[in-house]
Amino acid sequence: MPRRTATLLASTLMFIVLIIAGLLIPVPYSEMSPGPTVNTLGDHGGEPVLQISREKTYPTTGHLNMTTVRVTGPDYRMNLLEAVYGWLDPDSAVVPHKTLYPEGQTAEQADQQNAEEFSQSQESAKVAALRELHKPVAIQTVVGSVVKDKPADGLLHAGDVIKAVDGTEIKQAGDVAKLVTKHKPGEKAVFTIIPAKQAAAVEKQGGKPETGTRQVTVPTQKADDGRAVVGIQARVDHVFPFPIDIKLADVGGPSAGLMFALGIMDKLTPGDMTGGKFVAGTGTIDDAGKVGPIGGISMKTIAAREQGAEFFLTPKANCATAARNTPEGLRLVKVDTIGDAVKALEKIRGGDLDGLPSCGPAGRT
Repeated sequence: MPRRTATLLASTLMFIVLIIAGLLIPVPYSEMSPGPTVNTLGDHGGEPVLQISREKTYPTTGHLNMTTVRVTGPDYRMNLLEAVYGWLDPDSAVVPHKTLYPEGQTAEQADQQNAEEFSQSQESAKVAALRELHKPVAIQTVVGSVVKDKPADGLLHAGDVIKAVDGTEIKQAGDVAKLVTKHKPGEKAVFTIIPAKQAAAVEKQGGKPETGTRQVTVPTQKADDGRAVVGIQARVDHVFPFPIDIKLADVGGPSAGLMFALGIMDKLTPGDMTGGKFVAGTGTIDDAGKVGPIGGISMKTIAAREQGAEFFLTPKANCATAARNTPEGLRLVKVDTIGDAVKALEKIRGGDLDGLPSCGPAGRT
């Protein structure tokens, strides 16, 4: 066999071996890419994203889009070729698997965590929006969870409103444990509650559950540290003056909180917060209206611009990362609170773009 032919054959075989190895060798990385964006002021899946009843709402125009990131699942392991392709693709990011998923986390656990964070972000968005509008939001203490096979199992249920323990009014969630631990293990504690189903029905009508209480006697048992416990976790729940529903399936995590809050505010106030502009954004939000950082900011700015966004509300803590590779034609607007976002929308609506707080020098426009 001629040397040239042998060399060519050997090179071809080596190339094939490398391709096969690249397909078979798993690497400890995951891929992130731009995900769908949804206008919180519009419809999704044939129904409004934000549904507010028993309160006057106003027409809206423009966009207040929440943004998402697509990620490979916790159980999926990229191969070497996929990782190299992802590194070369400017519209994706390959990151260490452990930065997205804790060690040993299953797909089911990841889904559950994302669902819980998404639910909490909706709750906080409602609270932050209504407080910014100076509308009343009451709080109450409820049973957050019941430990299986503990004394309260079957007697108390998640969502039960706890009004008192042993006749002492509950003013905050921590009061429950304090009152229970006054007992000696084996003694009984008397809970005054409003059952979860009844409380939910009243709240759905836009009211605060105050009537229909009943008493439930729950035995205590000795915990590992010697305290008396009944096996529940108490938490704070909010009672809104009217029903607000957020209808958005197949989305998880806490990062849509800011945009949900702004969408709620826009629907509850006359006028138009966006001035008809296409505004997108991201950021967690807490009950006080503080905007927090999120992951995958660069992927979200790409997704927003691809959908036509002109402005992107960016958490202050994400500004430096987002400004490194801002899509052409997208202006990054720095926000730290829901109040900052409202002021920024006022400037966008009024055309005062020079007054907008930007990420980096001035953003690329």
